[in-house]
Amino acid sequence: MAERSSGRRFFRKKKYCKLCSGEIKEKDITYKNVDILKNFITERGKISSRTRSGLCAKHQRLVTGEIKRARMIALLPFKVEYYRSSRKS
Repeated sequence: MAERSSGRRFFRKKKYCKLCSGEIKEKDITYKNVDILKNFITERGKISSRTRSGLCAKHQRLVTGEIKRARMIALLPFKVEYYRSSRKS
């Protein structure tokens, strides 16, 4: 419903659950498979919300649990520290 200056309406593309559609298999979501789990984590190490990741509630709980398991055995970080090179002392 947000109109632009050209008079056209802007519609956001609907996100879909990658696990329900079969793009990622549910058995591939394990704490050992860090490459897939990194897709559901932000740069700072936070777990992405459902609105960001596009997962359904069932699969969001599954992914969140596996990320927490991977963090406990140090495969994924709890927090990422950033050092700014342009920071003035």
